[in-house]
Amino acid sequence: MWWTRLKALIVKELLAVLRDPKGRAILIGPPILQLLVFSYAATLEVTNVDVMVLNRDNGHWGQELVERIDGSQTFRSIAFTDDQNEVRDAIDRQRTIAALEIGPTFSRDIEAGRPAEVQIILDGRRSNASQIVSGYLGRIVGTLAADTPAGQRMAPETIGVVARNWFNPNLTYQWFMVPNLVASIALLIGLIVTALSIARERELGTFDQLMVSPLRTHEILIGKLIPPMMIGLFHITVYILAAVFIFGVPLRGSLFLLYGSAVFYLAAVVGLGLFISAMSMTQQQAILGAFLFMVPAMLLSGFATPIENMPAWLQPVTLVNPLRYFLVIVKGVFLKDIPLAEVVRQTIPLCVIALVTLSAASWLFRRRLE
Repeated sequence: MWWTRLKALIVKELLAVLRDPKGRAILIGPPILQLLVFSYAATLEVTNVDVMVLNRDNGHWGQELVERIDGSQTFRSIAFTDDQNEVRDAIDRQRTIAALEIGPTFSRDIEAGRPAEVQIILDGRRSNASQIVSGYLGRIVGTLAADTPAGQRMAPETIGVVARNWFNPNLTYQWFMVPNLVASIALLIGLIVTALSIARERELGTFDQLMVSPLRTHEILIGKLIPPMMIGLFHITVYILAAVFIFGVPLRGSLFLLYGSAVFYLAAVVGLGLFISAMSMTQQQAILGAFLFMVPAMLLSGFATPIENMPAWLQPVTLVNPLRYFLVIVKGVFLKDIPLAEVVRQTIPLCVIALVTLSAASWLFRRRLE
């Protein structure tokens, strides 16, 4: 009997979400569009850079430096000037992100093996991009210095450093971004679909029917837990297929571990959504509550900035964020074949979060029923 009641509730919840054509379009179209758009738009690379050059040197090496910058694929255009005020104006009006000033004795100094004068002026309002551009220009200047006669004479005495990038040898930004989006968009869809569940019942007037139905409280919660998890697993499957076959992200780990941890991750997300839904009286309140949690969850997950770089007082707050743990699992399974012990270590907090949130939602829902 209990399985028949539970099955009827699960079918009813799925029909409530999927029978509406607009609802189906919202569940399928926007998540796929977000994955495609964000994967290309949210790039960590800095390209198509406009720079300005103030060349005070009339020698060969000053011109060689300019030609090497012009030949780099990173830089889109180079503007030349003889006036420092024009450099100031270009950066102030954001026509360029960086300006390179070559000293008047640059060629003579670099030919003799003496420190040469080169100044890079950056737009501090775009701090991350300007620091990356500074690194590009610094490498070009360093390569030029090594190619001079003085640099070649000193080369045997220097120590060669060769950088090797593990797990992402070519530093392809989509290999980093797409696994992050798999977890993040699943959080978005799972949280919103679940948060609207009980609030929709109140607005449509069917909440009273649940109260007088033979369903018990835990059966209602299970019936509202399973459909969003099924939808979430469907989305994760689509994202994994897109990551592998569209974006070419390698899947080096175990799909079994990924799906196993995804079940607990979605349970934690759905638990949060049910708690928000039980607290909300309208669907508008539920959506606002979901976004109130989702934005800090994204910022405190390690998606954009490492958690270790956050203030010490803020890092403990991230411990209650399920996205933090699932990001480690997704990136680990995709890029480096994360071992079972590490998956279990990241899944245990997800189990705790799911248990606490589902218990809190059950208590709040039972209190509303009473």
